[in-house]
Amino acid sequence: MTTTSATTRTATGRTDAPTRRQQILKEAARLFAERGFHGVGVDEIGAAVGISGPGLYRHFPGKDAMLAELLVGISERLLDGGRLRVGETTGDPEALLGALIDGHIDFALDDRPLITLHDRELDRLKDEDRKRVRQLQRQYVELWVTVVRELYPDAGESESRTAVHAVFGLLNSTPHLDAVGRRTMEELLRRLAHGAFGALRS
Repeated sequence: MTTTSATTRTATGRTDAPTRRQQILKEAARLFAERGFHGVGVDEIGAAVGISGPGLYRHFPGKDAMLAELLVGISERLLDGGRLRVGETTGDPEALLGALIDGHIDFALDDRPLITLHDRELDRLKDEDRKRVRQLQRQYVELWVTVVRELYPDAGESESRTAVHAVFGLLNSTPHLDAVGRRTMEELLRRLAHGAFGALRS
């Protein structure tokens, strides 16, 4: 599983410094989001992490491979995180939905460049990588729909699925929002997401 987080948390809870590969991916995501995939050269990505452009080829065969790892990786991370929350929160669908919302809010605030990349550059992936992203996304949606239908059994499957996609659209709008304090943004997004799902009660 790929992550562009600045640190890596080990199984023991210790936080390690990012690897050079993670540093490259993080800077590539930022630059691609700011200037577009074709607007960034390998030399610029290398300069951002303090190595020569050709030195990047020890880690990636090229920009296409970076983009694929970024977009496939974040889809894997979201699905794995959702499954982990399902495993940790059993017997209480309301608490589980809250955990899923909180996890997606963390992603939406911490990985804004990846949201922009997905919106703009997904079609640049090779067919197999794009299909993999779509497959992972469908599985992630189904995870949420299952929880929503358990919490709101009177809502139909179509309504539940529509609500899930609406909440994703809301949470994934963070790259377009004005900067405010993180805590304020978290609380706002949380209230809006719960409000959207709460509409299923009617």
